[in-house]
Amino acid sequence: MAAMIPGTALAFSQSNRRLAAVAAAVFALDQFTKWLVLHLLPRGDEKIIINGFFKFVHWGNTGAAWSMFRGNNGMLALVAVLAFVALFLTRHHFNSHTLPGQLAFGLIFGGIAGNLTDRILPSRHEVIDFIYFYLQRRGGDEIGFPAFNVADSAICTGVGLIFLITWKTEHTPPPAS
Repeated sequence: MAAMIPGTALAFSQSNRRLAAVAAAVFALDQFTKWLVLHLLPRGDEKIIINGFFKFVHWGNTGAAWSMFRGNNGMLALVAVLAFVALFLTRHHFNSHTLPGQLAFGLIFGGIAGNLTDRILPSRHEVIDFIYFYLQRRGGDEIGFPAFNVADSAICTGVGLIFLITWKTEHTPPPAS
């Protein structure tokens, strides 16, 4: 029915183009940064950027966030494909026609595509993580946040934006008549 309203089909195609452009940019940045890590930092190695706080690492992850479900790369690739399809088909429920919605879904789709590519490439079969924040204890031990990558950041940022958009939409008073 929405396609019959004048200008709506054009608006939806512009929405999808913006969403796709953001997703493509995230995917390209994610894969480029992982390519750099693969070519400049030996596996398992690390490069301290800010001592006691931040370093680049070259770690592989066959699990999900925080290495949960480690060793289930194939299953997690399938989950990623299903999540991508489900989000794509239901995106209209989350204001994906607005600029913030397009940005949010572009970030999520680009991030999912980046990590999925890592999982299915024969040369990898694991997600490459390389950004690592930590605190150095007096005894030398580290307290660290799990290593992550550009795709992970994009997914988390996109999900956060969707929460904000949904919260704002639900808490906006209806217009006075």
